[in-house]
Amino acid sequence: MIVTKPELMSPAGHWPQLHAAIEAGADAVYFGLNHFSARAKVGFDLDELPQVMRTLHQRGVKGFVTFNTLVFDHELELAQQTLAEIARAGADAVIVQDIGMAQFVQKNLPDLPVHGSTQMSITSAEGCALAKQWGCQRVVLGRELSIRDIRQIAAATDLELEVFVHGALCVSYSGQCFSSEAWGGRSANRGQCAQACRLPYDLIVDGKKQDLGAHRYLLSPGDLYALDFVSQLCELGISCFKIEGRYKDADYVALTTQAYRRAIDAACKHETYALSADELRDLEQVYSRGLGPHFVRGVDHQQVVIGRAPRHRGVRAGEVTRVTDRSIWIMPQIRLHRGDGVVFDAAHRRSPQQREPGGFLFEVTERAQGQLELEFDRDKIDLRLIAPGDWVWRTHDPQLAKKVRPLTNASEPVHTRALDMQVAIRVGEPLRITASCDQIHRCVWTSNLPLTAAQNRPPTLESLTLQLGRLGGSPFHLGQLDCLILEPAFIPTSLLNQARREIVAALLELRSAPLRPLQNNAVAAATALPNRETPQALGTRQQSLTPMVHVLVRNPQQLAAAIDCRPQSITLDYLELYGLKSSVDQVRSAGIEVRVASPRVLKPAEEKIVHFLQSLECSILIRSTGLLFSLQQQPPASKTRLLGDFSLNAANIRAAQSLFDLGLERLTLSYDLNAEQISSLATQIGPSQIEVVAYHHLPVFHTEHCVFCRFLSSGTDNTNCGHPCETHRVGLRDEQGRVHPLMADVGCRNTVFGAEVQSATKYLGQWLSAGIVHFRLEFVHQEAIHVRQATAGLQRFLSRQIDAAELEQLWQETAPHRTTSGSYFVPKEFRSLVQLGTKRLISPNQ
Repeated sequence: MIVTKPELMSPAGHWPQLHAAIEAGADAVYFGLNHFSARAKVGFDLDELPQVMRTLHQRGVKGFVTFNTLVFDHELELAQQTLAEIARAGADAVIVQDIGMAQFVQKNLPDLPVHGSTQMSITSAEGCALAKQWGCQRVVLGRELSIRDIRQIAAATDLELEVFVHGALCVSYSGQCFSSEAWGGRSANRGQCAQACRLPYDLIVDGKKQDLGAHRYLLSPGDLYALDFVSQLCELGISCFKIEGRYKDADYVALTTQAYRRAIDAACKHETYALSADELRDLEQVYSRGLGPHFVRGVDHQQVVIGRAPRHRGVRAGEVTRVTDRSIWIMPQIRLHRGDGVVFDAAHRRSPQQREPGGFLFEVTERAQGQLELEFDRDKIDLRLIAPGDWVWRTHDPQLAKKVRPLTNASEPVHTRALDMQVAIRVGEPLRITASCDQIHRCVWTSNLPLTAAQNRPPTLESLTLQLGRLGGSPFHLGQLDCLILEPAFIPTSLLNQARREIVAALLELRSAPLRPLQNNAVAAATALPNRETPQALGTRQQSLTPMVHVLVRNPQQLAAAIDCRPQSITLDYLELYGLKSSVDQVRSAGIEVRVASPRVLKPAEEKIVHFLQSLECSILIRSTGLLFSLQQQPPASKTRLLGDFSLNAANIRAAQSLFDLGLERLTLSYDLNAEQISSLATQIGPSQIEVVAYHHLPVFHTEHCVFCRFLSSGTDNTNCGHPCETHRVGLRDEQGRVHPLMADVGCRNTVFGAEVQSATKYLGQWLSAGIVHFRLEFVHQEAIHVRQATAGLQRFLSRQIDAAELEQLWQETAPHRTTSGSYFVPKEFRSLVQLGTKRLISPNQ
């Protein structure tokens, strides 16, 4: 049973996409500004925002602004002022990743709804509860959830839920990808994703390359297509269906919006709707890496990543059967025409570095046995690069543009909304018409003069419907018309025409006005920065503590080596949680503090993991907001120490304080911060509350997709894959020859770690001067001897037995490739950027 009709939300990179979304029937449009947006290459200027909102509201469409990047401390004032301007412009909501910014809006701009971005990595009812505590009225759930997962979350929360139904999938959980940061200094959490997931990789299994044939793009998923599940999602009470694609063109926005508009409308009428074969082909043609329901239907690791290609190719058109000196013969799957664009896919025999040949068809001729002969301009394509067995894709269909043009180049409104009217007619009184739309806007129109008695042809429901229904050129169509004719009266046609025009104008003006005028006190509040002195800082500034070493290990061999080094604590981050008990006892017996690392993602069916972690009665390294919410509910008597890890994405004083308020004892800041930012923030918070990771392989991807299952088994999930993750050491080798370690966690989620060891030796002195005393080393595939060498090296440095250069040399010997400053690197222009950040409206991504 569908209780509430969900919103359909479409993406807009700029004006063409915004207009296409409106005409195709979107209920809401989401878009970014040129700063603080997770799609840094597209967006509107801030001074365009009032016109954007006016345009949307006149058409009865909501506008949601994506403010979904992490915000640095030097940008807080600018961010707060921008949020105030977003509210002033009449935005219907702001989509936020940074928890500090969510709480700022909750406190200072309470009339501006906050939606928790998918980059908050919310995958459980507990994550929803914490987002609500931070001021969110709606959350965008992770794209890795199945209908079963969503059903359980919906039953346990009163927050509005938004789900993605179409478009590109990130292989990594949103908000948990650091590949761009690690390999190019371009943070995905700051709108600068470099799409390293779309690159080719070799699979290295136990030191040898695995033959994968045509499948080289091991981390490049297909695109989401959930139209067949719209009815089921509607029945769950989902508030909003979201189409991905702020980088996509207007044709894509128009076609996808139109398809889901029809599906939602049909579902709410309890009707069955399915795309025709041609309509589905059009969706593939406009943009697709291969459409599928993927995680919505449930986990099937054989389907999420096919791995043959990383890019949009359109529709598979057939297979090459013959190559002559002037043409190519194919066995077609679709009809091709002159002017179509095609590309030839030989992934099974060509390396990814070789460009795929293709071009526009000069001639298409039908041949025997249903084959097609394709001819090209010979100067534009080298036929020698093509061979029988190659696949053919249609990359461009000129006919598609003609189909979409009515939506993308409309001279007047295409999608209209119902305008309901009530007409009261009585001789001697003015004509009175009450009109309403969207159940929000209402106006009453009355004639200047009273009506006179009708001599002949008095008004009827039919005649009034005819005249008042002439709404062409407006964004309305006549909905319900109720007539109260108390006495037959003469109503000139010109009067009805006047009424119709003035009613439409009045409603458009009403729609254009911001729903929530911003009060001046909100603007003043937006310029107030948070108190730099937190309770934690006040209690620790007077202390001078001895630096401490903490070690994170991932197998028993590393554990034995770590115990030999006698660090302050040892954190166990094992594949199998239920093998932890004996290792916990082993660390305790050695008189060393023991900590357990939690998974970074917890889904509804994984509550038992929370109970197990608590049963160990040791400190927990918290990696997900859902788990943090669960554990903050524990009774004080349990005394579990809670330590926050990097994946909580604290990048500023507001976010850090919010996490400490939930009971964290210590926090590792987001890897989006460079070394200088860490020092600065530690000074504000209280240095002893910060734990830095001085040696580790940066976790670049964290993904629901299991590479082990997909490429080392024929199974679909952990019930039938044979668990190759337990018996093989696996890495992904990139085009530079670097091998990036791959590991699975207890939920079968994979983490790809950067090949290089990220070393902080250049910044240890600076961190010590800032008062930081907690230093962590993390190991992935290192042997026990390297654990001892790296740990002992840091201990010797902190006791001043060796200098930073000597420590770096020791650490280089433990690194399978080399060491790098990675995300800790401080660019030369950073200080000037900090100085400019609060003085002018700049992009934080510059």
